[in-house]
Amino acid sequence: MCRATILRRAAMALALSGGLAATATAQVQPAGGRPAGQAPSTIRPIGGAQQPPQTPRPAVATGTSVPSDYVIGPDDVLGIQFWRDQDMSGDVTVRPDGMITLPLIRDMKAAGLRPEELRDQIVKAASKFIEDPNVTVIVRQINSRNVFVTGQVAHPGAYPVSGEMRVLQAISLAGGLTEYANGKKIRIIREGKSFLFNYNDVLDGKKLEQNIVLKPGDTIAVR
Repeated sequence: MCRATILRRAAMALALSGGLAATATAQVQPAGGRPAGQAPSTIRPIGGAQQPPQTPRPAVATGTSVPSDYVIGPDDVLGIQFWRDQDMSGDVTVRPDGMITLPLIRDMKAAGLRPEELRDQIVKAASKFIEDPNVTVIVRQINSRNVFVTGQVAHPGAYPVSGEMRVLQAISLAGGLTEYANGKKIRIIREGKSFLFNYNDVLDGKKLEQNIVLKPGDTIAVR
């Protein structure tokens, strides 16, 4: 075969391979002209305007842990939150007379109510000034649920009731009995009634029914 014929056949083969490659490239390219492996462009809604991201509703703080039998009392700190109304929102402390003061609403009774009951009262009162008020009552601090340990203990005083507290726990929080305490005749005073508590017996695992669950306002008197 002559040299010219060989060169012509080589050129034809090269041209043919180039055309096949171009065909293959066209087959793997997806519709719309985006090459394979390239990330799709941002999808926009009809009309070309991209929707702004939705702003989530801010989470409301849960405040302190609230016992199931909790009712609001004097010195408790409450957060009153009006949705989208910062002027009406804020923290308040329950006064000794059981009242709180709120903007526009002024004075209203809070002591003796459960948080959800107070919320309903605020919604009712605020409806005179605000259309469809959305209110949340948050218990920030519980300062009204105390027991009192007096007499011959290391640290007499008021101690907050956190969950279920028994006599032995309260005495322990007060630092325990002093050297001269009479552990056999401790009194728990509750609403005009009194119960005897023998510290020594309970420590020995005897008569454990004396180690009663305390209620807010109880006083433990150690002589």
